[in-house]
Amino acid sequence: MRILVNLDQWLMRLCALAAGLLVLVETLILLTGVVARYLLDNPLTWADELAQILFIWLAMLGAALALHRGEHMRLSSIVNRLPERWRTLCETLALLVVCLFVALVMTPAYLHAIEQQEITTPALEIPGSVRAWALPVGVGLMLVSAIAKLAQQASVRQFLSAAALALLIGVALWLARPALLAIGNYNLLIFFVAIIGASIFAGVPIAFAFGVATLVYLTLNTEVPLQIVVSRMEEGMSGLILLSVPLFVLLGALIELTGLAGSLIAFMASLLGHVRGGLHYVLLGAMFLVSGISGAKAADMAAVAPALLPEMKRRGERPEDLVALLAATGAMTETIPPSLVLITIGSVCGVSITALFIGGLVPAVVATLAIVGVCAWQTRRASEQRLAPVPRAPWRVIARMFALALPALALPILIRTAVVEGAATATEVSTLGIVYTLIYGCLSPAARARLRWERVREILTETAALSGAILLIIGMATAMAWALTQSGFSTALVSAMHAMPGGAQGFLLTTMVVFVLLGSILEGIPAIVLFGPLLFPVARSLGIHDVHYAMVVILAMGVGLFAPPLGVGFYAACSIGKAAPDDVMPRIWPFLAALVVALTIVAFVPWLSIGWL
Repeated sequence: MRILVNLDQWLMRLCALAAGLLVLVETLILLTGVVARYLLDNPLTWADELAQILFIWLAMLGAALALHRGEHMRLSSIVNRLPERWRTLCETLALLVVCLFVALVMTPAYLHAIEQQEITTPALEIPGSVRAWALPVGVGLMLVSAIAKLAQQASVRQFLSAAALALLIGVALWLARPALLAIGNYNLLIFFVAIIGASIFAGVPIAFAFGVATLVYLTLNTEVPLQIVVSRMEEGMSGLILLSVPLFVLLGALIELTGLAGSLIAFMASLLGHVRGGLHYVLLGAMFLVSGISGAKAADMAAVAPALLPEMKRRGERPEDLVALLAATGAMTETIPPSLVLITIGSVCGVSITALFIGGLVPAVVATLAIVGVCAWQTRRASEQRLAPVPRAPWRVIARMFALALPALALPILIRTAVVEGAATATEVSTLGIVYTLIYGCLSPAARARLRWERVREILTETAALSGAILLIIGMATAMAWALTQSGFSTALVSAMHAMPGGAQGFLLTTMVVFVLLGSILEGIPAIVLFGPLLFPVARSLGIHDVHYAMVVILAMGVGLFAPPLGVGFYAACSIGKAAPDDVMPRIWPFLAALVVALTIVAFVPWLSIGWL
């Protein structure tokens, strides 16, 4: 066991180094493409192709790194509430499921890479296997890491108990195969509801829960070779638009490291800090602005909370109230460009990214005003003795804070202007933000002191791991969506939606309920990848604009994602704000109720989403 653990540690050090370098190289390639096309008027035909080849390697190495670091998205709240004996069994079973899945796709991944040897890429004219070998290499690294974690964390007794349970389930499904075939598409409830639900609740990472359900369905219900799972994974993970995922994650980490986020918050606090409950509005405004820079909820909250929450606590605010507000702001920032969810929905559903970026601002303003109303109501009811009075900041202090915050205020304007004016795509614009942030970091003495190579290297590794976890979910969900489509499920869904009473309004109401429920169990990205390609055609057939429908879907998922007791985002906010979930839970409901009101307004007033297109 010791040898295996040491091998895993050595391989992951190499993996972290390679993945961090790939993040840097991808940034340079895309930046070079922007300069060549926009400034030199000489587009590089090979740049996008090289970026895609390296991107699939980054995704697979990042996924392996995330597995080693235990950073794949999973629902652990239920497992953590179990007695210790059952909790260890579930954790061992989850690791065993990961091992079984990666072991089963190893051979198909290898065969896929061999097949791609005969294909030549159009621009670089190199074998397609250069790109395809990322899959077996990444799967192999994940297999080594999963086995090492299993050997390190599970006792022999725990392993045997989990293996016996997994074998029992497998044998039961195999024996039930004739019955499953006989009930037709109703067996989808077994494969894609029961198996996925049981896996997620048992703590299996969401990506692997999707993958296991797809493999079991294809094995028991079809004659399709498992190699199709690998090819669909590659297709789902290699879209060039998704390259913005690691780059925006990197950008979010850099604005925190250079102090841009801190200067922005300091200015807003000087402006509103004296108002009763003013820092609540500062938190709202900071999340609104920072979300336009980082593009990811976790990065938004991690950038704002450490800078603002300590000051709010010093002024007498309760931590649980602050975390409830932080979670609510996380739920409403999903539609603010350049949100990763907006980029994902544009990629997998064929919607204009630019239109989504424009259409997402007003719905976010509506949701923000709804939360402002709750904050105003709560601060009026707060005891005068509980909150320490804060003097109004002198105008010279406000002016000085504004001057310091100008670089941070200019960044979201730069990003949005570059996309809208066509200077860069939604993918390339992140590189402009990275360069802008690094230039600021080099020119500012305070920021330059923070830009140590050790910290930058950590950020590159964290970026690769988080991106790999997100992209693996997208890849697995793409394979799963293909299986659902081939089963005829999409046709049945379209028929059912068309037959639903109430027409477009009934469909929107159903969408709101469904995606609130989905958001409470899944992250927004996998839910969109899985259900977006199925439901957007239905919305179009009912006359609902793509951008309008996207806003309804995203806001509904945001509500579900931060709704206890299952919302994954809710627990992330509690972790970032260092508050107990049980204390926060009663205080978040007024905010969620306000967001539901905002969602209803956005759903039934389409102009809010498409009036500016």
